This record gives sequence, C-alpha cells and structure tokens, in this order.
Amino acid sequence: MSSSPCLPNTTFNIAASAIAGAYVLATITLSSIARRRIKTSSQYLHARHALPLPITAIAFLAANCGALEIVGLVATSAKYGLLALHFYWLGAIPAIIFLSLFMMPIYARSGAMTVPDFLRVRYGPATQILSAITVALMMIFVAGISLYAIAAVLNLFFGWPFSRIIIATAIFVLCYTLAGGLRATIYNEILQLAITIAGLVPLAYLVLHNFHDIGGILHSLPTNMQHLWTTLPAHDPHHAPMDVIGLVIGLGSILSFGYWCTDFVLIQRAFAAEKIEDAIRTPLFAAFAKLFFPILVIVPGLAAATFYDKGEFPRYDQALPFLMRHYYGSALLALGVAAILASLISGLAGNINALSAVWTYDLYRTHLRPRQTDRHYLRAGRIATATACLLSILTAYIALRYSNLMDYLQLLFSLFNAPLFAVFLLGMFTGWATPAGSFSGLLCGVLTGATYNLALHHGAIAYGSQMIANFYGAIYAFSACLFVTTAVSLFTPRKSAAELHGVTYFTQDQATHRISTQSYVLAATLLATCIALNLIFR
Repeated sequence: MSSSPCLPNTTFNIAASAIAGAYVLATITLSSIARRRIKTSSQYLHARHALPLPITAIAFLAANCGALEIVGLVATSAKYGLLALHFYWLGAIPAIIFLSLFMMPIYARSGAMTVPDFLRVRYGPATQILSAITVALMMIFVAGISLYAIAAVLNLFFGWPFSRIIIATAIFVLCYTLAGGLRATIYNEILQLAITIAGLVPLAYLVLHNFHDIGGILHSLPTNMQHLWTTLPAHDPHHAPMDVIGLVIGLGSILSFGYWCTDFVLIQRAFAAEKIEDAIRTPLFAAFAKLFFPILVIVPGLAAATFYDKGEFPRYDQALPFLMRHYYGSALLALGVAAILASLISGLAGNINALSAVWTYDLYRTHLRPRQTDRHYLRAGRIATATACLLSILTAYIALRYSNLMDYLQLLFSLFNAPLFAVFLLGMFTGWATPAGSFSGLLCGVLTGATYNLALHHGAIAYGSQMIANFYGAIYAFSACLFVTTAVSLFTPRKSAAELHGVTYFTQDQATHRISTQSYVLAATLLATCIALNLIFR
C-alpha cells in the first residue's frame, strides 16, 4: 500500500493557497463577463437559447457532478461495493435516453420556462403552484447537502469550525451567483468540472496501481460487494441492502427517471441550448461521460471500503478525503481538496440558481406579483438567490445527521421526485389526465412518501438498509400519485385537444416533432454500451 496519510504542511498550504487564489480569480472573472450580458430578468434566471451545444452538454454533466456525484457516490461504493455502479448504468443512462428522445422535444416546444411552468401549461395553475413548492423544498435540502459536505471536507483537513465554513462558503457562492445569474453559474460549473477531473484522475490511477487492477480491489471485498447482479436476491427488502425489485423498479424505473427527467437544475442546462435539436442532444453527449465516470468515483470508493473495514475513518462521507490524504503528496493533496470543493460548490450554486428561478418565475411573477416591470423581477430574482443561500445554511445542519449523503439524497428524491415524475408521465403521454387529477395525485404522492418515511424513522417498519428503504419509498409514492391521478381524472373534466396542442407526445405537430438520425444513433450506442457493461460486471 501507499505511505502514511499526508497531513497538511507548509507545502500543502502554499499549493492550496495558490490553487484557491487562481480559482477565486477565475470565478470572479467569469461572473464579471457574464454580468455584462445580463439585461433582463429572463437572462439572469434562464439563459434560454443562449449557449452552444458543447457548453450546455458539459454544464449538464457538471450540474450532476456535485455532492451527489463525488462525495456521495464514493461513500456509497465504500458502503455497498460494486452495487454503487447501478447509480450510473441502471440509474442514469436509460433515463437520460428517455429524457432526450421523448421528453426534451415536448419541454422545448411547449414554451415553458421552468419544469413547474410546464405543468401550468399542461394542467393549470394549481398543479404548477404545488409542484413549484415541492421542487423548491427539495432544492433547499439538496443545497444544504452541498454546503454541509464543503464544511465537512474543510473541517477534516484544516479543523476549521463547521458554522464558520458554511457561512463563508454561502457568501462566496452568493457573490458570483448574484453577479452573473445562470450564465455565470454554467461557465463556472465547467471550470469546476475541469478542476474536479484533474483532482480525481491521479487518485484513480494510484488506487489501481496499488491494487494492481480493478480485480485486485474486488478480491479484497466481501462477495456481496463484488458484483452488480449475481449476489442480489430477487426480493428481500427487510434484510438485504439491495434487491432486484427495489433496484429495477425503485431506482431504475422511478428514482432515476424522476431525477433525470424532472430535475430543473439539469433541464435548465438543456433549455440554454441555442436550438431545439441541441437541447435534445445535450443530455446524450453528457451521458457518454457518465458511462465512464465511475473510474474516477466508484474505483476509489471500492478501495475506501477496505480501509473502512479496518476502522481507518469513522463516516462513509469521509472516504474521499481519507483516500486523498492516504495516497497524495502535498501538491496533489492541495489539488485533490480543490477538486472536492469545486464539485461541491458547483452543486450548491446550481441548486441556488434553480431555486431562485422557480420561486421568481413560477410563484412570484406568475401568481403573487404579476404585471410588474422587468427590473422589479430582476431584483426579486436576486433577493431570492440571497434567501436561497440563507436557507441552505439551515438545511446543512439536517444533512449532518446522515453518514452517507447518497442515502439522504435518495430519501429526498423518493419523497419529492417520484410523485412528480408520475404527474409528468401522465401529463406528457396521455390526454385524459386532468388538472384536478394531477393536483390530487401529486399531493397524495408527497404525503404518502412523507408518511412512509415518518413510519421508517420511528421504527414502525424496517429495511435492510436506508438505500433499499428509499427505493421502496419511491415505489409507494409514485404508485399513490399514479393511482389517485388516474382515479380523480375519471370523474373530472379534462382539457380539450386544442388546449393540449403541442404539450403531449401525441398532440405535437409531426413535422416539428422529428428527431435527427444522429440523436437516435447516439442513443442506441449509449444503450448498447450500458447493457454490455452490466453484463461484464454482473
């Protein structure tokens, strides 16, 4: 194995200061450039049709590579072994393909500015308001996760106080988000993704070198952590950490589709593409990187599992910082810390900007203060950004209660995204789902998820792990929403075909609905590669 952990020293401090200074300078420069182009509230909140395909594709990937991707999935692979790959090949690729080929054309041609705004066009204002509230709540909690993770990393390396770190970080993110809006956030996400990759590549190399190859890592783990499918029971939620039904239905069919197809932070990046076809291709190009990103994330996490079993670090969320301290010298350690912080700041800024857009456009402008000047809404958007930063500080303390951020994230997704996806699915692919049905179904789905998690928290029901509990929670919340929406729609008035023109899969103009052959080829290649990888690591 490697030498003993490298603790911060003078060389580390100099390198870290240089990298941090260069990063802050680049961030401020990008924000200042973006600010010069901000003339309206729409440009600040949305950047609609403003950016080329390469930028939106990288930003789409970068928006996913925050706390969820880096710290969360390294921790998940340390806890669950190779099963963590399901979050890429089962929990990402199929949903991204579905988003690109079936949902993005409807999103883009509906004229909706946000995800809840689409529900206004499809169903009406009541469903829009309820969905905007649920989306905003989820974004607040997810932003808190990123802020907590930043504080945890800096506390681990430098011993700085938790409260002081989260306040300082929130102020830094607030400054550049206020300055340039979504455009600045997107360009900074690309910068942060580059730093993240630069900091993770040496770690993956050193881990593989020390264990000789991926096989060497797997052989050092228990049998149930060495495979994707072979050791999984078909159905055993109360004892197994994961099972086939929970993975295929809960993760692969509900949580993944709910996240990739309705998460406004991601959809917002595709909306920024200059052309509709580019918006469709944005997720597909990003997905190719998702296929191979596990090399940078899952491989180190598997190595961390061998150290966790020896008691080398107390919490799974400390797996990535521990590995960097174990394998890196001072200069690389400084780059590694910068990589972690860049990925986390990226996720924090993306959620804060999206929350500001949802509040300002879907609630404030549409329902609370309509018909105001554009300057008024631009100011309201910036106030919402500042408020979102404050709320993220509060929710960071909730994330402190969980030892694995991915467990916590999937809990949030099962509570909010699962029922929201059911409403979208019926709205986009049926003409009979009604406004009353969608509102009732979404409300019932969220309440079902909340009741389920309350019972789980108080020990009324028990599962083999928090993760499998999240999978089944998503199934229950999605099913409740689907059932109630369908039942209420049978007895309430539906919208006419004219009202639904262009906002469902079957009421689009066929001439404008065509997707290029290139997009289909990209999707087929992605799917075939994904299936092959599942077979190789089964």
